[in-house]
Formats: sequence, C-alpha cells, structure tokens
Amino acid sequence: MGRSDMSDLEWDFIRSVLPKKSRGVKQVDDRRVITGIFHVLRTGIPRAGLPAQYGLPA
Repeated sequence: MGRSDMSDLEWDFIRSVLPKKSRGVKQVDDRRVITGIFHVLRTGIPRAGLPAQYGLPA
C-alpha cells in the first residue's frame, strides 16, 4: 500500500455508500479509481500524469 492509498477501514466506509447495483460492464476496480482520484486531489498533478496503476481511463 502506497502512502496515499486508502486503508481497508476507509475503503469499507466508502464502499458502504456506493450504489449496490452497477450498470453495464464493470471495467475497472472502484477502489483503484477512487484512490487515483484522491491521489490527484492530494498531489495536484494533472490527471494525464497519473500512474496507470490507478486505472483511470485517458
């Protein structure tokens, strides 16, 4: 787990407020995408500079 990654406790809270039913085909892991969004907000880097490990589409 990286410095900016969510703990399991934090993820359990966020997952509890996400919709239970998804629409369409699930393409990426929600936890990776949300962690990537938090990384952008914390560091201020542009989304285009985000490492691929966070699974955000271009």
